[in-house]
Amino acid sequence: MSKFVKELVTRDIKNRLDGVEDAVIVSTVGMDANTTCELRAELRQKEITMLVVKNSLARKATEGTTLSPMFEGAAGSLAVCFGGSDFISLVKEVVRLDKDSEKFGKFVAAGGVMDGEALDPDGLKAVSKWPSREEQISMLVGQILGPGANLSAALLGPGKTLNGQIKKISEEE
Repeated sequence: MSKFVKELVTRDIKNRLDGVEDAVIVSTVGMDANTTCELRAELRQKEITMLVVKNSLARKATEGTTLSPMFEGAAGSLAVCFGGSDFISLVKEVVRLDKDSEKFGKFVAAGGVMDGEALDPDGLKAVSKWPSREEQISMLVGQILGPGANLSAALLGPGKTLNGQIKKISEEE
């Protein structure tokens, strides 16, 4: 590949990754075209983009960005996965696909970067166990509504008891 073409590809990678702060790198080496197409379709349903890159060009394209630690020590051809509703859901999907050795046997989660810090495969598995954005919101709403429900029960409970007693007395008369 000529120097001019490498510069064009590097610029294209830099443009595609513009604005991406957290991502995961995976290896898809050895996957046939049909499996790769099926993989991309599954990722697209979750609004995840997979970009296959040459390691050296991606390293050059991400110099000075939060994504640069992701390519340190990485070798060979890799794919960068980014997008999804949040980073945790992205990692959960990648780890799920990595475990699916029946369907995507050659798909391997190789690492990633979160908040400018590199993650190894074990770090990705640990992050995949965290609650996603939607789960965190539902837990927060439950914590906010819990005291209100307790207060409502405390205020309405004695009133219902008194109402029942008055109704019973009126029925006896």
